[in-house]
Order: sequence, then structure tokens, then C-alpha cells
Amino acid sequence: MSILIEHANASTNQPIEGSSYSLIIMLVIFLIIFYFMLFRPQQKKEKERKNLMKLISVGDEVMTTSGFLGRVKHITENGYILLELNDKNEIFIKKDFIVSLLPKNTLESLKNK
Repeated sequence: MSILIEHANASTNQPIEGSSYSLIIMLVIFLIIFYFMLFRPQQKKEKERKNLMKLISVGDEVMTTSGFLGRVKHITENGYILLELNDKNEIFIKKDFIVSLLPKNTLESLKNK
């Protein structure tokens, strides 16, 4: 009976070294997965957005976040755009509110329908 007790005491007194390393490895793996699932796609979207802002020029047809379609008539230095919605209506919007560039002659094709 004393042999069983000695084996039980011996097994509880040993430090658990493997679990601390496995915890660190699991944490590193979790951080890598977290980076590729959340941060990397957000960085790609932001990079595409910055490229879109650089590509906008006078005469481009664009769509805004609110769904307005129009032609860029003037771009100011402080980040605003004069957007021509039709022959009579023009609005100033912040450059950040542009969602996408439209193919050329999109507005004319919509008017004809």
C-alpha cells in the first residue's frame, strides 16, 4: 500500500513543463489565425479604398454611399467633390463617400431606359 502512495506523491510533485509550452504555442497560433482572419482583410480593403480615392478624376462617373450616381465635375484640394447628378442638380460631397467608379457612359445608358 505504501508503494502506491509513493507513486502518487511522485507524480504530483513533478512540474508540468509541457503544458506551459503548449499554451504559448496555442497562443501564437491563435494570434496568427486572428491576424489572417481579421486584420489582413481589413488592410486589403483600406488599400483598395486609398487606390480608389487616388484614381478619381474630373469626368469620372461614380456611385456614392447613399446611392447617388453622378459625374465628377470638380475636385477641391481639401477632399470635396462637386458631383453633377443631372443637367440641373449638383452637390458637394466628401471624397470618402464615393463607393465605386462606374464604367464610362453608364449615366447615358440609364437615361435612355
